[in-house]
Amino acid sequence: MSGKTSTVLWWLLTSSAVFVGVVSLRYVLPHIPLPAPIPNFTSHRTMLITHAVSASVALLLGPWQFLSGIRRRRPSLHRWVGRAYAVALCVAASAAIWISPHAAAGYVSTAGFLALAFGWLFTIFMGIRAIKRHFVATHRTWMIRSYALTASAITLRIYLTFIPLFHLRFAIAYPAIAWLCWVPNLLIAEAWIRWTEATGLNRHSNHDQLDPTSGSV
Repeated sequence: MSGKTSTVLWWLLTSSAVFVGVVSLRYVLPHIPLPAPIPNFTSHRTMLITHAVSASVALLLGPWQFLSGIRRRRPSLHRWVGRAYAVALCVAASAAIWISPHAAAGYVSTAGFLALAFGWLFTIFMGIRAIKRHFVATHRTWMIRSYALTASAITLRIYLTFIPLFHLRFAIAYPAIAWLCWVPNLLIAEAWIRWTEATGLNRHSNHDQLDPTSGSV
């Protein structure tokens, strides 16, 4: 994949993240403008706001962590943004675990969102553990997986537009969306990881040591 194509994809991802992240902050307003949240979440407003704000922060911070220029020239900035991303993600995932049992359309939706939340926590844990051990390539792959799950906020909203657009039954479509918003993301991320490893674009190896004086996550 050419550098130009990668740049276009990065801008597409980042612009989508900014749009969804900013729109999601509407939940902090006293009167939530359209599109309003699903009604059964309004009775858990505090957790909904906590999840929306922290997930928005993670969504907005994530793309910048993949810029090699920042990693090379401003490693301390990369680490501090990474810490903020990890904290925001953990808060968002914890809030998601709280509100997922109240998801609309039953147990399938609940299971999908709970799996996403626990997957979110697992990937960030593995990413932090890898960089603590100075395994740069492993850290990179786990953070790609982590952000693929974070980007479910984008794909969720894309799929939700299909319900009125194609006159789908909410009770049938929403449980499917609870899984479709993140499983394909993870599969695409995994394919990307395998492809970069096969083509040598991921030049790091697990034996590449970070500068011990530079610190870690």
